[in-house]
Amino acid sequence: MQSDNPTPASTRTILLHASRDALAPMTDVILAKLGYAIVDPDALNQMRAEQPEVAPDMLLVDERRLVEASAWAEDEDEEVPIVLLTGQHGATGADRRIVGAVKRPAGMHDLYRLLQQVFEDTPRSTPRIATQLRAQCSRGPRRWEGRVLSLSQNGCLMRSPEEIPLGQKIQLSVDLPRAGGIVLEAEAAYQLLPDVGLVFSAVPVAQRQTIERFVAQSLLG
Repeated sequence: MQSDNPTPASTRTILLHASRDALAPMTDVILAKLGYAIVDPDALNQMRAEQPEVAPDMLLVDERRLVEASAWAEDEDEEVPIVLLTGQHGATGADRRIVGAVKRPAGMHDLYRLLQQVFEDTPRSTPRIATQLRAQCSRGPRRWEGRVLSLSQNGCLMRSPEEIPLGQKIQLSVDLPRAGGIVLEAEAAYQLLPDVGLVFSAVPVAQRQTIERFVAQSLLG
């Protein structure tokens, strides 16, 4: 069975024209583990000293430094898409190079969603990590234990000794180490034999934050 790890086969290089505090803590570290390397101009120049062909796939630019980034981009052979780090007003769309905007300080989940939409043919809205977690499952009076093989904010892949027909809803309880426990309703949406893919229903904010915390901690190792 193929791995359910979301890391792309090759790393995308994202050139940062902004201070590091324009990103939420550990955002660049976690995104690097997901295949998106955020580097500043000095780091890119060092990379080019060894590999002159290296070019950024995107510019991540503080709106207050757009002129600086534009001057840099004019020296490149190809037009590079730009994502702005902005205040609450976002981007206007007047500059055709600007493909999106994220509010400062940009967090990992918001940037991940945007990068997936720009770069991936089948984007994920949230990162999915491989796991080996015991899950307590129930449907009516039935109770049994399964194992969560991968997890994201939106759902999980589970190995279950009890058949879960497609479209069937169950109650799922999982203890996430160092993050807390989640208790959610989940629906069987697909099969990846011998396992079943579950989609979570109406995830409360606190439960979503617990999953976010666990995913981030797992990616950081």
